[in-house]
Amino acid sequence: MNYYRPPSFSIFPPVIKNLLIANVLCYIATFVIQHTYHYDITDALGLHYFQSSHFKIYQLITYMFLHDPNSITHILFNMFALWMFGYMLENFWGPKRFLLFYIICGIGAGLTQEASQYFYYQHLQHVIDIYNSSHTTIGLSEFIQQYFPDVRLKDNISVAVDQVPSLLHDIFKNTIENSPGTIGASGAIFGILLAFGMLFPNTLIYVYFAIPLKAKYFVAIYTLIELFSGIANRPGDNVAHFAHLGGMLFGFFLILYWKRKRLI
Repeated sequence: MNYYRPPSFSIFPPVIKNLLIANVLCYIATFVIQHTYHYDITDALGLHYFQSSHFKIYQLITYMFLHDPNSITHILFNMFALWMFGYMLENFWGPKRFLLFYIICGIGAGLTQEASQYFYYQHLQHVIDIYNSSHTTIGLSEFIQQYFPDVRLKDNISVAVDQVPSLLHDIFKNTIENSPGTIGASGAIFGILLAFGMLFPNTLIYVYFAIPLKAKYFVAIYTLIELFSGIANRPGDNVAHFAHLGGMLFGFFLILYWKRKRLI
């Protein structure tokens, strides 16, 4: 395999450097706007579900540059991982191909997140249809608490049997409409991680700065963890695990395509 190598090696190549600057500036802007003007810019630029009125096509790009303004660890971890695994790739591929790879993995992660939400909401709609077909209000509060934990019914609410489908329909639609947007560079960075493991499989990564592990095993373990976490779907877990896997999947197929076309 004949990789492109730029004429010089840089610890902070141009794309990595500019991505770090762009993400940090977006984080600062998000933080300042939220705490000064009490407006959460992630509502407008985060990636919303495509059936929500908040969804805009450009969010497939903008969501990658936003991070939780209330969590400094979110952006610190992502930016460290971007630099740690990305600078070697950019030095091998060159800035144009590296940037293309990063953007495609990020968009792929966003599309995968949309797909995972679609299947989740389809399943939820199926569960609601089954419940409605039972023609009973017994356990309505328990049903809502299980499938719509953020919804709180008024105490001693009385719902007629024929009103249950309408109530659940409204709750379902409101859940889609008000679901928080996805933000973060993690999807693109997981694609970078996958590429690093494919191109430098025997490079040692020191987990917790102490435990040496070959890159190919590190990537495999991380992939399994994300897959298990996504399937488990634990309550309170607001991490987009399938978006991470989507970034890796798109990165995997893009590398295979480049190899087939002898572009790398």
